[in-house]
Amino acid sequence: MSDRRVPRWQDEHSLVGVVHSTDEIIDWRWKGFPAQAAGMRVSAFVADRPSLFAAGFNWPIATLQASAVDHNVEVLANWCKERGVSHAPHGKTSMAPAIFARQIAAGAWAITAATPWQVRVFRACGVKRIVLANELVDAGFVQWLAAERAADPEFEVLCYVDSVAGVVILRDALDGMPNGAGQPLSVLVEVGVVGGRTGCRTPNDVRAVARAVAACRSLALVGVAGYEGPFGHDRDAATLEGVAAFVRLLADTLRELDGAALLDSRAPSYVLSCGGSGHIDVVTSVLSEPIGCSRPVRAVLRSGAYATHDDGLYAETSSMASDLRSSIEVWCQVLSRPEPGLALLSAGRRDVSFDSGMPIPTWRRPSSGGPLLRVHASISQLNDQHAFVDIDPSEPLDVGDLVALAISHPCTAHDKWQLLPLLDDERRVIDCVRSYF
Repeated sequence: MSDRRVPRWQDEHSLVGVVHSTDEIIDWRWKGFPAQAAGMRVSAFVADRPSLFAAGFNWPIATLQASAVDHNVEVLANWCKERGVSHAPHGKTSMAPAIFARQIAAGAWAITAATPWQVRVFRACGVKRIVLANELVDAGFVQWLAAERAADPEFEVLCYVDSVAGVVILRDALDGMPNGAGQPLSVLVEVGVVGGRTGCRTPNDVRAVARAVAACRSLALVGVAGYEGPFGHDRDAATLEGVAAFVRLLADTLRELDGAALLDSRAPSYVLSCGGSGHIDVVTSVLSEPIGCSRPVRAVLRSGAYATHDDGLYAETSSMASDLRSSIEVWCQVLSRPEPGLALLSAGRRDVSFDSGMPIPTWRRPSSGGPLLRVHASISQLNDQHAFVDIDPSEPLDVGDLVALAISHPCTAHDKWQLLPLLDDERRVIDCVRSYF
């Protein structure tokens, strides 16, 4: 293959400051990539768009379908625009700069992170606005963040607070910097529910946190945020009403803080934010309602799993499942047919997500080649490197055949693969997508 420079999928919308996947050297670090391609740049490896089945991959290998990702990013971007809601997609799902870039190009207001380290990854990728959807209580990282913001006035970060103790950690870290903290750090008070994870449990807790922030010159309370996940991931009426009521509670909390003059008066607008990967329709419906504050309110949806979607958890529960396309397949081999109704595949817990449903066998490619054929079987259990397939004894699934597995829950599928072949609709390799976990 030649090493000519051909425009690639990820180059259409690039972020600065990070090595592009096309520049990566293929070697032992990248699970499933061909030993024969060792020492070759990704750009050379994909230059001739080799077939997935003729490129020399070692099985298993996880793949992404480019058209599905593009479609999903466009669908949710249009959904939010039509409803006047901003989108800060959660980056923890893929940790892939190439996907972030496409989301930003489609109009994403920010990229959401869950941990300080993820913020550093996004910052290295050139993301200019980050929502840290979690409490920040790491004093050393607070000071790093302040230094980054001082060096680049265009870099914006918002983080959560849900306790006076957390506010004190932020205040002391910022006030203790030798040259001061510069511009105040924007924070959102997080509201939670009993039995949920983080977030203030009562209105009194919210007011106490807000007053503590208001007393700090280095902090600016600019809004309210929460996560609706504790109400469930199904579409039952009680779950939908619980989600809607929670988002209304967030809006009510923002109004109350505004009325009590506890939000930062210097903010040009206030932020009201919720998750929404499973219940995008309910969350955006409430977020798009008039809030009635003294300043404009930016409603921010933080859904992230939509970009690569799945064939399990979100295919069954997402309100937008019929509009989104699953983009992830894990291709593996049949290792053994030791019993009439059992086949063993070469992919296991180290290769596929299993926390929210087993992977689903979908396609078979005979070891002799030929067209793809549907598989009628199910996976009953996983070991580290094996999948147990329950199959009719008469089903043609032979040792050496390739099997495609659809996944459930993309958030725990991406983290198992640092470099993913990106495929066109004919399963030709057109690029590779680098993730940072």
